[in-house]
Amino acid sequence: MSDSEESVQTMPVHAKRQRVSLIRHNEDSGDDTDDVSSTVSTLQDDSLCDTPSSIASRSKAKKKTKPKPKFKCSNWVKEDHKKPLFGVLFNTFAVDPLLFITVGHNRVSVYECLSDGKIKLLQAYADPCPDENYYCGAWTFDDESGQSLIAAAGLRGIIRIISPVTQTCVKHFVGHGAAVNELKVHPNDHNMLLSVSRDNTMRLWNIKMSYCVVIFGGVDGHRDEVLSADFNIDGRKLISCGMDHSLRMWRVDTDVIQQAIRDSYTYNAIKEKAPFPTYGENFPDFSTRDIHRNYVDCVRWLGDFVLSKSCENCIILWKAGSLEERSWRVKEGRVSMLHRFDYRDCDIWYMRFSLDAQQKSPTGFTGGDLWFALRLSVSLSVCQSVSQSVSQSVSQSVTLFWILR
Repeated sequence: MSDSEESVQTMPVHAKRQRVSLIRHNEDSGDDTDDVSSTVSTLQDDSLCDTPSSIASRSKAKKKTKPKPKFKCSNWVKEDHKKPLFGVLFNTFAVDPLLFITVGHNRVSVYECLSDGKIKLLQAYADPCPDENYYCGAWTFDDESGQSLIAAAGLRGIIRIISPVTQTCVKHFVGHGAAVNELKVHPNDHNMLLSVSRDNTMRLWNIKMSYCVVIFGGVDGHRDEVLSADFNIDGRKLISCGMDHSLRMWRVDTDVIQQAIRDSYTYNAIKEKAPFPTYGENFPDFSTRDIHRNYVDCVRWLGDFVLSKSCENCIILWKAGSLEERSWRVKEGRVSMLHRFDYRDCDIWYMRFSLDAQQKSPTGFTGGDLWFALRLSVSLSVCQSVSQSVSQSVSQSVTLFWILR
């Protein structure tokens, strides 16, 4: 090895770089210089192996790729009225065939999910008033015949009960003074239908006997439009939310309300020569405005906990009172926030979410995506989006057992 090669191998890195520049300008040298040039070039590569660019390339190689969703959109349909759809609801009482309804404009449409992933339109019901705009719907059934029934309501405040079997509107209920924003069926008594209205009240109807049993609202009720409500799993509790930024919990298992429900099955208005004595519940058992700072447009029970959302790009998991409190009646306004599920691009109101039996929570999205908060027992911080080519907002999500097909 020449003396020049030995000097190159022992010189510092900054000296090597200087030597390289000198050698590159001496292209007309002899063989010894060429040997040195090739040797320096090799050492130059070795000397740069620990530079930041090399470290960045190694870290980039180690970066894990984001897993793709294990589900995808199998089909889609577009209704010819070209107006917003405010709800998609599956019939969970009869899963064969797999049916769902859509509500929007003045129409209620019934679809079937086929085994090959296609969607088939079965029926479409149009309201006789062209100005009607259905905001919500719900599935229930006749406890005598077992036939499925559809409840739908919207802008005009009229609740219509539709029978897909006879393909007729079998009943309708008038009582609210403004639009109906949501309908909920009692989990234990499927004749009991709760309607949530813009007139600041909620009404519990016996759709079998055609009576309004209870009115929730009044002195200490909501002070503005009620947007959403939900029964807990055993139907003993009711929670509501609205445009007054508040969430209010009501008892349904009180003696007076339970007696009113029983009386609604036996009361004979013709014999009594008087309308059914509707009970008015003016006082909730709990109320708070400390969870959200804007309209609270959706709320759902999760065991003894509550999931609620506003137009703040998040869903809050919370509990009334402290975590240790087991009693139902708790100190006014005292809450325990457990977790905040963050997502993005959902900062407009009336975007609703729903829960399924596997404790997964999808929510609407203004750009056409659906966001999923993963199973709560596994992770409290991971949200996953499912992007589809939808240009309009998703106002109410559907249950996961269909989305995941």
